[in-house]
Amino acid sequence: MPELPEVEVTRQSFAERIAGARVTAVRLGKPLRWPLGHEPQALVGQRVGDASRRGKYLWLPLSGGPAAGGLLMHLGMSGSLAFREDPPAPGPHDHFELITDRGVLRLTDPRRFGAVVWSDALDAEPAAKLLSRIGLEPFDIEFHGPYLHEGLRGRRVAVKQAILAGDVVVGAGNIYACEALFLAGVDPRMAAGKLSRPRAAKLAAALRQVLGEALEAGGSTLRDFKDAHGVAGSFQMQARVYGREGEPCRQCGTKIRRIVQGQRSTFFCPSCQKR
Repeated sequence: MPELPEVEVTRQSFAERIAGARVTAVRLGKPLRWPLGHEPQALVGQRVGDASRRGKYLWLPLSGGPAAGGLLMHLGMSGSLAFREDPPAPGPHDHFELITDRGVLRLTDPRRFGAVVWSDALDAEPAAKLLSRIGLEPFDIEFHGPYLHEGLRGRRVAVKQAILAGDVVVGAGNIYACEALFLAGVDPRMAAGKLSRPRAAKLAAALRQVLGEALEAGGSTLRDFKDAHGVAGSFQMQARVYGREGEPCRQCGTKIRRIVQGQRSTFFCPSCQKR
């Protein structure tokens, strides 16, 4: 599933190229998670603004038409966006195309859990409702140890599950949660509410570090993800624990363990990570 690094890498790979482009057509394929909520023909003639990101959502503002607003996009579990000047004919998994005078922004999503929805603004429905559910990003200045400690206080769920929930911190998906917990020395099975203030500070710093490394590596590609240039990410190649079950920990030599939490694989070092 594309997480914050993959979505940000995607944004960076097409934002400058599409900014200022004029929409010439919109093509819809099979239904996605939610309907577009706008007449496609009404987007023709509008100008594309500066693409931005909030959590795993991309916001593509449009102006110059009957009403200002924009497209809120989500890649779902298997989606990817590609921006090409001369793309091939749409395939069976290509479900949305924003065709402009500079190229075509195409959403490919085999499982169709992704979405492209119209919203009059980020603080208007449906964008406001969708974005209100997510917490701070690890790179937000307000995200720090005290904030994380307060957000997890009283929670009995495992700390890794609390991180993945997205209501306290957004963007730390399965791979990045495993890696950050390892860097912070925190056992993923520990109850989130038992995380001390000093350990919360370590975990907050580890989340920022891991996501920063992932951005530099172009995200992670385990199956489907590619940026808008069609380039796969490589962070998974430098993972410290993720995907390394049975291999020696690079810090202590203990074999990396794998367990299942919330139907997701968790990898950790039973020696370096403490409850």
